Amino acid sequence: MARYRGTVLVDTNVILECWRIGAWRALSNGYKIETVEDCVIETQTGYQRRDPAQQIDEKELRASLAAAHAVTTKERAVAALRDPLFSSLDVGERSLWAYALSRTETWVLCGPDKASLRFGIKCGFRDRLVALERLLKDAGYKPKGLKLAYSCAWLDKTLGQLVLLEGVKKP
Repeated sequence: MARYRGTVLVDTNVILECWRIGAWRALSNGYKIETVEDCVIETQTGYQRRDPAQQIDEKELRASLAAAHAVTTKERAVAALRDPLFSSLDVGERSLWAYALSRTETWVLCGPDKASLRFGIKCGFRDRLVALERLLKDAGYKPKGLKLAYSCAWLDKTLGQLVLLEGVKKP
């Protein structure tokens, strides 16, 4: 598979995992990384309970992102109308999907939350869901210590299970 060259949308979990394994610089230098304000805010939640090596400097994070988008009430409402599952997503994921669905340019979304993946499948975006492991490898970074939920194998298996659960055919 050729390396993806467009915008990569990331959720809070991806940011935290990259910071945990020391891969954020590789990811943000290798791609045009965007997220939403709610995900940036979530990276700061619980800051004081994290190991100092896993604390995310908000200024550094913002400087390394191509953008951190504010999401409008209208964008959230439009996303909520796509599928009732939207309301079960956490705040950051709801905002990220609301933003993603409002975009006219191409994008891929990286985030391991099963409810978020399920929402993406139900909205017809299975082919735009990508594993962090794939992004890092394609950027020339060999991830060490990556949690299972960020691997290509986990994503492939999980997407397959969710597609069966939803009865959705691949477009």
